[in-house]
Amino acid sequence: MKKVISTTEAPSAIGPYSQAIEANGMLFISGQVPIDPATAKIVDGDITAQTEQVMKNIAAILQAAGYGFENVVKSTCLLSDMANFAAMNAVYAKYYPADPPARAAFAVKGLPLNALIEIETIAVK
Repeated sequence: MKKVISTTEAPSAIGPYSQAIEANGMLFISGQVPIDPATAKIVDGDITAQTEQVMKNIAAILQAAGYGFENVVKSTCLLSDMANFAAMNAVYAKYYPADPPARAAFAVKGLPLNALIEIETIAVK
């Protein structure tokens, strides 16, 4: 059975998709860009500020579904520029102090709203 997860503590979907879907004890979080849910705009700042907002958005969705970062098994990080990898990684690592999930990270030609980063996440109970 599929359950749609939605919270006002994370940005609303900006297209025909859900913030997250839970099915069979797995949570699939759509790619999160650094939109502040209070303003519905990309946060000002560099990759550090943008990664922090993305992780806050992921945290809000995890919490709304009854999961936590300890349940995350896979992340995919999309970067506008691989030169931002080290700074992104420093923020990302704070959220996974032990047993981090599997992950892929790569640069793409462009991201929605000219964001510097987008992260999609899979969690399992």
